[in-house]
Amino acid sequence: MYRTVTCGELRIADVEKNVTLAGWVQRIRKMGGMTFVDLRDRYGITQLAFNQGTDAFDKANELGREYVIQVKGKVIERQSKNKQIATGDVEIEVTSLVVLNEAVTPPFTIEDETDGGEDIRMKYRYLDLRRNCVRKNLELRHKMAFEVRRYLDEKGFLEVETPILVNSTPEGARDFIVPSRMNPGQFYALPQSPQILKQLLMVSGFDRYFQIVKCFRDEDLRADRQPEFTQIDCEMSFVEQEDVLNIFEGMSKHLFKTILNIDLPDFPRMTWADAMKYYGSDKPDTRFGMKFVELHDIFHAIEEQKVEAERFSVFANAQYIGGICATGCATYTRKQLDALTEYVKRPQIGAKGMVYARVEADGNVKSSVDKFYNQEALQQVATAMDAKPGDLILILSGDDAMKTRKQLCELRLEVGKQLGLRDPKKFSCLWIVDFPMYEWSDEEQRLMAMHHPFTSPKPEDIPLMDTNPAAVRANAYDMVINGVEVGGGSIRIHDAALQQRTFEILGFTPEEAQLKFGFLMNAFKYGAPPHGGLAYGLDRFVSLFAGLDSIRDCIAFPKNNQGRDVMLGAPGLVDQKQLDELEILIKEKDNQQ
Repeated sequence: MYRTVTCGELRIADVEKNVTLAGWVQRIRKMGGMTFVDLRDRYGITQLAFNQGTDAFDKANELGREYVIQVKGKVIERQSKNKQIATGDVEIEVTSLVVLNEAVTPPFTIEDETDGGEDIRMKYRYLDLRRNCVRKNLELRHKMAFEVRRYLDEKGFLEVETPILVNSTPEGARDFIVPSRMNPGQFYALPQSPQILKQLLMVSGFDRYFQIVKCFRDEDLRADRQPEFTQIDCEMSFVEQEDVLNIFEGMSKHLFKTILNIDLPDFPRMTWADAMKYYGSDKPDTRFGMKFVELHDIFHAIEEQKVEAERFSVFANAQYIGGICATGCATYTRKQLDALTEYVKRPQIGAKGMVYARVEADGNVKSSVDKFYNQEALQQVATAMDAKPGDLILILSGDDAMKTRKQLCELRLEVGKQLGLRDPKKFSCLWIVDFPMYEWSDEEQRLMAMHHPFTSPKPEDIPLMDTNPAAVRANAYDMVINGVEVGGGSIRIHDAALQQRTFEILGFTPEEAQLKFGFLMNAFKYGAPPHGGLAYGLDRFVSLFAGLDSIRDCIAFPKNNQGRDVMLGAPGLVDQKQLDELEILIKEKDNQQ
């Protein structure tokens, strides 16, 4: 056998045992007549001791970092114990050493605090995965996936695999397209989700379905997005919204309890309209307060009492004025406030400026716009903000209410970050409900489905589809944790006539709807049960549990921000022979493919 125990297994009770270990050389220390080697495998580190005068000692002095070796020896008690590792009370007095594989010096240190930058670590990802901190993220991912399967199995869900090669559909992100050699000029698409297929499983009578499934979207990447990602995809028959929320709130509580030993309270519900009004986001971070207070009416009433020359035009002409109150932050310096102003003026946020007001210890309010507003007016603002002595009021305004709220959201998150209120070890979960059914697209010049075209409207809003479709609310819901949309779904349309009406609102002709979704609408004619479901982003869920800033560190082989796998060199060119078989002609650009 290559080993009888792993490198994380031995304890003080194992002293005097003869064992065989195998693993990678983590570190070598030469100390006079002895050489010490830290041997590492997935399970931990064990110290090896080589005594001078033995064959094993001579071989040990020729080892290099990341050599793969096998050793035999006796477990002895360490004289200088290491409380930082589980095996720190013992070491192996080595009698035999076999080098299984030599290794060149790695391009970065295989340690938690490595000296390797992200680019080099992604190029040598197989080495990066040897690091304890990265491996633990993948172990966490395994545990979460295992617990998801166990929970859903106990709730009567069946895991069913759906195809990876499907047809391209509109109304979502860009598809990844796959040419068909056997059907020249025609293409498969990689699924953005198994949405239609899981609905067909409900028509098939499967009642409860789930799948931990790869999905693909050809979209611009961010820290929480990858071109290929993993969903916990679920669907249920004969359910209403409350049924779905109860089952999957239960699943989330189960994960927090079994993985992190955290008991969560019941998740509050917040409408989309309130989330936008009070937080400027449909995924609000509710770990801390600083809810928005709308100040438009107060300032406009004040401005109307002034003559034109005395008015503060920024507020007088604004369509939206809102503020947040940062408790105890009146001590912010002018330099800190200027930095916040520059932060919201960045192109990514787009605010034109920021107004601030300090509530002094004596209750007086000192503002950056003192010359436009007297103390009485500023006290009205402080009262509306519920600001106390020592608090800081930050105000943004603009011509577009939705846009300005989003800017104020970014300011709120930045202040929360500066104050240490966004603790990754604290979790605040909630459901966002009652989303708009449709949103206007300036690019398409038409209404688009906010979620997808199979989402059911709220029953009481169905009449509005004929008179004011923009006002229709969807029977949709998102789970938000710490300002991250972890999952979302909806009750689906199961009536063919209602589905056809939705397609009409979205601008599909009957012929286009039949061409793209005819198989689904035809299936509904054979008896579709009421059904609904949701999908979680497993990558995002794991990254939240692990306290990561990016989902890349909980994916074994991720892509970079350009969608490239720098380790595999993908995407890359293919042989002309393959292109010819697929009847694909590549346009030349600068005499290159």
